[in-house]
Amino acid sequence: MMNRQIALFFVLAVAAFIPAQETAVSSFPAAYQSRPNVELNIRFFDKRIYYAANNPILVQVSVLNKGPGPYRFKLADERAWSVDFDVRTISNRTLDPAEFLVRQRAAAAQVYFREISVESGESFSFIEDLRNYADLRQSGAFVVQARVYPELYHSAALSRENTPLESNRLSLNLRPPVITGPDGIPLAMDVETNAILVREKLPPDEVVAYTITARQKSQWEKFFLYLDLEALLSRDGGRRRQWLAESEEGRQRMTARYRSELQNEVVDGDIVTIPMEFQIEQTAYGAEEGTVVVLERFKGGNNYVEKKRYTYTLRRKDDIWTIIDYTVVNLGTE
Repeated sequence: MMNRQIALFFVLAVAAFIPAQETAVSSFPAAYQSRPNVELNIRFFDKRIYYAANNPILVQVSVLNKGPGPYRFKLADERAWSVDFDVRTISNRTLDPAEFLVRQRAAAAQVYFREISVESGESFSFIEDLRNYADLRQSGAFVVQARVYPELYHSAALSRENTPLESNRLSLNLRPPVITGPDGIPLAMDVETNAILVREKLPPDEVVAYTITARQKSQWEKFFLYLDLEALLSRDGGRRRQWLAESEEGRQRMTARYRSELQNEVVDGDIVTIPMEFQIEQTAYGAEEGTVVVLERFKGGNNYVEKKRYTYTLRRKDDIWTIIDYTVVNLGTE
C-alpha cells in the first residue's frame, strides 16, 4: 500500500512538472525563438577615404528579420547601451574603447529605450559613428564587427535572451592624418623643393601673382593654397543656401567636391582658365580687405588673343591674405 502511494505521488509530480516546463519555454518572446532567422548587417554609410583624425566614420547597422514572425528588441536612446563594436588590428589586437563610450557607460543615469518590432521580411536600420566606440586615432588596417544586445548592454554575464546579434565583418583602412594649415586647408609637398607648402604672410598682389603662376604651371596644390574655397563656393546663391543648411560634415564634403570640380574645370571656369600672360595693374588694401586688378591675356585661337580684366577680392585673417571673390570684364580681342 505504501509503495502504491509513493508511485502515485511520483506520477502526479511529473505530470505537474511537465506543463510548467512547457510554459516556461513558450513564455520566451518571439524575438528569441526566431533568432537563427535574424541577421545583423553593417556597411559604411558613405564609403570614402578615412583618415586617423576626428572626422566621423559612419556605419549603417541593419537588423533583418527572415523569420515567420515579428522580431522585437530594445533600442536605447543612448545607443551605447544597445550597440557595441569590436575593432581589431590585422594582428588580432582589440582596440581600446573610445573615451566617449567609457563616459557613456560609466554614467549613473537612467537608460531610456523603445521597443522595436521588425516584421517578417523587413529590416530596421540606424547609423552610428564608429569613433564613438573605438579609439581610432592611429593609422592602419582594422577589422570591424558590430553587436546588438536585444535586452540592452550589461557588463554582467549575459542571459539567454540577451545573447547579442553579431554582424558581418568590415575592413577599415585609416590613412595617416593630413597635415593642415590655416583654415584647415590640407598642406602638400612642393614638387620643386620637397618642402611642405604653407601659407606665408604675402601682400595681396603677391598672393594673386602666386596663384596665377601656379595655375600656369598646373601646380594645383599651390593654386589652391591661397583660395578660400568656402567663400568662393558661396558666391553662387544656390550653393550658399545649401551650405547654410548643411551640418559641419556636410560642409566639408561640399568643400571637397567644389575643389574637385574646380580642378576638373566643371565650375567657375574663369578662375581656372590658364592665361598666356598677366599684368597686375592696381592693388589697394586696408587692414582686413583688399583688391587686386589684373589684366590677363588668353590664347583664343590661331590668330587672336582674348583680353580680360580680373578684380580679385582678398581678406586678411591671422596675417594671411586669401582670395575670397573675383569679377571678370571682357575687353575684346587683339
